[in-house]
Amino acid sequence: MELFRFVFGDASGPIAWWQMCDRAVLVFAYALVLYRLLPRKAFGGTAALDIVVTVVLGSSLSRALTANAPLIPVLAATAVLAGLYAALSALAPRSQWLSRLAKGRAIQLVRNGTVDWQAMRRARLGERDLAESLRLKGVSNVAEVAEAFLERNGAISVVKAASPGPPEGGA
Repeated sequence: MELFRFVFGDASGPIAWWQMCDRAVLVFAYALVLYRLLPRKAFGGTAALDIVVTVVLGSSLSRALTANAPLIPVLAATAVLAGLYAALSALAPRSQWLSRLAKGRAIQLVRNGTVDWQAMRRARLGERDLAESLRLKGVSNVAEVAEAFLERNGAISVVKAASPGPPEGGA
């Protein structure tokens, strides 16, 4: 417990700038885990990593703006957060593990016109959610879908099945 107090400071008094930076990293990681546990549709088409940065930076900077926290430590902590975001954004495309951790992975909901109900439950989507997304893509029947995915940003993408072309050899 003493190590924790040393690293993150104590609520009974002021904390050092580096302790606020340590807190920034902890809050960033904690928020990322929370957002990864939420259903993807909660993101509204935005990646979890982007939401975490927006919320945590906004919250931190507002505390400095209203003088609820010391200015210089807050600026230092938000600089650490911005650096952490930039590093994760740069490294995620190069590392499958880090990309999956920070951004998640797509979930296939439909294959060859057949809905994967287990995947739908895992994605916390219902039949009406899928039907709405299909309609928004101009698809009236799931049989017209080759593939549909719940993407990492929470949007549903649809690949329509190939429609048969005109018969060959017509006169």
